[in-house]
Amino acid sequence: MCAQGVIKIFRPGWPISLRGHGTWAAKARIVGIGTATVGSVGRLAGMIVAFSVAPAVVNNDSQEMADAVAEAVRVVRESGLPNETNAMFTLLEGEWDEVFGTIKKATDAVRAVSPRTSLVVKADIREGVTNQLTDKVDAVNRRLAKED
Repeated sequence: MCAQGVIKIFRPGWPISLRGHGTWAAKARIVGIGTATVGSVGRLAGMIVAFSVAPAVVNNDSQEMADAVAEAVRVVRESGLPNETNAMFTLLEGEWDEVFGTIKKATDAVRAVSPRTSLVVKADIREGVTNQLTDKVDAVNRRLAKED
């Protein structure tokens, strides 16, 4: 399946098709407008997900979760997908299989140290839309700037 749109980032090894010319992305690069097939389901990245994963049981006297959460965040950062982490959630942007595959790996990292794990997921799915992590915040900031 192909979709029309602006493709901003390809990761190495992704199959791509630009204006009918099939190739493999050899390295991360910026490309222009064209028809592209990306990832395992052949769709442009168009999902932003907020998720929180934490152990429900920890084996330390202070009940601190930071070690387990740090391992989950490490998985996310190593995924290469656009991401942000704050005090409550980790935001992740990309294609369905990659995003949820990364969430599963992050959850497994926490499950490795806790027999019970809590996972909360919220998703905004918009085919053909990229850079939502920054564009959504920029849109709000532009509107706030108009009010000043």
